[in-house]
Amino acid sequence: MGIQDIVEGKKQWRAHMARVKALPPDYRIVYREIQKYFFKVGPVDLLDGNLLSGIVDFFEEGVAAGKGVLQLIGNDVAAFCDDLVKDSRTYADIYQESISRKPGTAEK
Repeated sequence: MGIQDIVEGKKQWRAHMARVKALPPDYRIVYREIQKYFFKVGPVDLLDGNLLSGIVDFFEEGVAAGKGVLQLIGNDVAAFCDDLVKDSRTYADIYQESISRKPGTAEK
């Protein structure tokens, strides 16, 4: 990864966060919780994909339709997040595998 890639990545991230800041307060709060959840246990390819920007798209559509954020995702943010990444390998999966291996065995 070169300097140009880093600069471009920062530009994209800033543009993404500007879209988040334009959301109503309740949507921003839920987005931050989703983001924290994904950064902690989310999919391994989170930063390579478009999951977070897809959530912002979904939220923008909800705002335009006049819906509350909980009408879109339900009351359980973690369940919503888990459903989004149910078919993806997560950091939680990697951790679970590492602690379930027998002591003294190396990862292949």
